[in-house]
Amino acid sequence: MVRLDRRSVLKQLGGAASLAALPSFIEIASAASSPAWPQDRVIRPNGQEHAEIRRQGVAFLQQYFAPGLSVAIVRQSAFVVEDSWGMADPAVKEQCSVNTLFRIADASKPITSVAIFTLIEAGKVQLNDKVFGAGGILGDAYGKAPYKQYVTDITVDNLLTHTCGGWAADANDPMMHNNGWDQAKLITETIANVPLAYPPGTNWAFSNFGYCILGRVIEKVSGQPYASYVQQAVLTPSGITDMQIAGNSEKQRADNEATYLGQFGEQPYKMNVTRMDSTDGWIATASDLVKFASHVGGSATIPSILQPDSIRMMTTPSPAFTPANAPTKYARGWMVDNQGNFYHSGSLRGSSSLVLRTPYGMCWGAATNTRSQPYATMNAAVFNLMGTIVSSVPEWNI
Repeated sequence: MVRLDRRSVLKQLGGAASLAALPSFIEIASAASSPAWPQDRVIRPNGQEHAEIRRQGVAFLQQYFAPGLSVAIVRQSAFVVEDSWGMADPAVKEQCSVNTLFRIADASKPITSVAIFTLIEAGKVQLNDKVFGAGGILGDAYGKAPYKQYVTDITVDNLLTHTCGGWAADANDPMMHNNGWDQAKLITETIANVPLAYPPGTNWAFSNFGYCILGRVIEKVSGQPYASYVQQAVLTPSGITDMQIAGNSEKQRADNEATYLGQFGEQPYKMNVTRMDSTDGWIATASDLVKFASHVGGSATIPSILQPDSIRMMTTPSPAFTPANAPTKYARGWMVDNQGNFYHSGSLRGSSSLVLRTPYGMCWGAATNTRSQPYATMNAAVFNLMGTIVSSVPEWNI
């Protein structure tokens, strides 16, 4: 199994820009949300600034051959940017709009993490609860003793922090194979036949499959289908009504959903995205992403889904993430940096996304219906675009 180091995970997450470029845009994120302005002072781009934002968006489309792009920013508890450019469906010349839904890929993971923490706050699950085997949350639903080494040691926290000991998002990623299997068969076959390489909690390796398991934990503990529980506990309190789990084929697209352009031979409709529900499966608008991030912590006028202690735990980096002095580390469903920003990029064949929240509550959301190769390039470009948009309004950066 290939071990994913920090540079590899930054590629998985889109890197949030190249390793060299990351700090400058993180500084923009913090500076742009400085509490220098009173809470009721909402500053939106003026005509010249909005024209520059549009220019940056159109330039992005041209440079990365993206059909469409949608972005949103909340500052001082109000939307200050909601824009879109290009085509949602070029085949029928359907324009992209702020209501266009996109596959958000890995940006689904923060949603799953927040859902887990709502269950923790309700006293229904704990981070150190075991997942498989006798006494585990899922018990023997996906196999029976004797399990392979380390399987019964996996905790909820190991899955949240990508420290389960294996099942990495590499060429052998279980989520990208055996598309005809449902979640139950995929989990059963994987834990029975793909051994873990490390004791849980000792090694960090980005795992899509781990978040698929978390979806089943949510179902077992809540007594509801994963998407239903998330809608009830996370999305509805955030004022989000249009998010849903993606279909697999173009014919299964939701109303207002974009079509996806695969570059360099990628095939966006040759994946079982529906099966990826809790790891890569949601579709959303850029505005939905910002609404979600705004309610993770809240503000003076926006209620928070979670209590402050839960948010601190959720955004505390895993000790297993290396190197220990990295300026950006993985926590529980979020990347966090040493200035208090937390975020997640999303990358899947035909789509790229970003959701970010600063320490002072400024939130970014972006989504596009393609990705380039190497795919880290596109995700870095999305992050850099949002940083450039923020820096286009000088009053946000005082």
